[in-house]
Amino acid sequence: MAKETKDTKKKKQVKKPTSPKKQVKKEIKKQKPEKKTKKTTPTKKQDTKTKKQEKKSVKTKTKKEKIKEPEIIEKKEEIKVVKPKKIEEPAEHKRIREKINKILKDKYMPKSVIDQIILSIVRDKKLESKLDTIISRALEHYKKNLIDPSEACGIVSAQSIGEPGTQMTMRTFHYAGVAEINVTLGLPRLIEIVDARSIPSTPMMNIYLKDEYRLNSDLAKEVANQIEIAKLNSIADIETDLTNLTTYIKPDQKTMKNKNITMDELLDNIKKIKKIEAKVEKNVIKVTLDDPSFKKLLDITEKLKDLKVKGIDGIKRVIIRKEPNEGYVIYSEGSNLNKVLKVEGVDQYRTTTNDIQAAGRELGIEAARNMIIKEAYNTLMEQGLNVDLRHIMLVADIMTADGTIRAIGRHGVSKEKESVLSRAAFEITVSHLLQAARRGEIDQLGGVAENIIVGQPVNLGTGAVELVMKKGKRKK
Repeated sequence: MAKETKDTKKKKQVKKPTSPKKQVKKEIKKQKPEKKTKKTTPTKKQDTKTKKQEKKSVKTKTKKEKIKEPEIIEKKEEIKVVKPKKIEEPAEHKRIREKINKILKDKYMPKSVIDQIILSIVRDKKLESKLDTIISRALEHYKKNLIDPSEACGIVSAQSIGEPGTQMTMRTFHYAGVAEINVTLGLPRLIEIVDARSIPSTPMMNIYLKDEYRLNSDLAKEVANQIEIAKLNSIADIETDLTNLTTYIKPDQKTMKNKNITMDELLDNIKKIKKIEAKVEKNVIKVTLDDPSFKKLLDITEKLKDLKVKGIDGIKRVIIRKEPNEGYVIYSEGSNLNKVLKVEGVDQYRTTTNDIQAAGRELGIEAARNMIIKEAYNTLMEQGLNVDLRHIMLVADIMTADGTIRAIGRHGVSKEKESVLSRAAFEITVSHLLQAARRGEIDQLGGVAENIIVGQPVNLGTGAVELVMKKGKRKK
């Protein structure tokens, strides 16, 4: 059997002799590509084809080059923009920084505090001799302001905002800077901020203008006319003719001039209403119906009264005031941040609104966080209540931690607590306990509320530390 297998292997290895016909075919195949390479006299058809191909290749090359060029330019521009950001520190600043680092050694101090010290020493060079005492004092103050380990900072901040909240007055309207616009302040405004309401009860905007517009009263009026909503009822008198089933619109020329509205603009807005024909007859717009009837006439007159001619939706009223250092500033009753920022002449960087949700949508979550801090701090300060800004910052951080603006209530932050008992202690006690029992949830008793409910010391603050004393022999 072994011999047979060896023989079979040898047979497989030995190649069969190729026939003379097959050899000839292989040689012809090898020669064919060589023939293509040989130069042949081109015919007229071939010549035209080659020229066309050359032209196409030139066109494609030029197209490719044109496409590539702007890409290269963009890359260069990007590099140019990045370079100026690297600002080198002056030599004197570096020298003082090195001195401070030598004094500090392993101790930590915030960079912002060090920068302030450097700037003050550069201004007054006599302070450099007293650098040791300045840094030691700064470290003392910094350590005093630090939170103690295992301190319940959340509850402290909640108490610091909640306690003065009980002393706040219940007045809803207050003339804040502008005599004619009402703004919600006091406790109702603080509740609005904490509840993250989608629309505030009295939305308002402070619209700041750019250089040319804030100095010129006429330009400021133009911007105000673009922003303030103007309805047909406020611009013109609307009369109905019941016998002929027609309506006559008599525009007031003075108000039209003041608000920069032309007759053509009026006509275009009126024609937007369906099943209507409108014509101008001696400074009066005549409106007729396609299918005249008494009921339709009444419906259309009501539509015409509420028809928007000019302005931005949501902004009911506008007041222009000249501020001492700012020039002309526009205060609006109502808010529409998205469209107001697009108006020419409006300063996008300084224009503010009291609608936190709108700020979050348009400017991002960081802007919404800053706005929560600012609005809450201003409402407390307006009532004469001094609350540490860091407590309000903590509340704002919790409200915007996951990238959305959440309310501090059973629909927002408190429903996401891990502890079952703390959730039950807040609101809807029975349903929370039933759901927890159904799911088989476990409470670790880590917070304050749950430990108080159970009746054991809280594992925070002084309760987090356990002291053990060894009883040994006393020395005489």
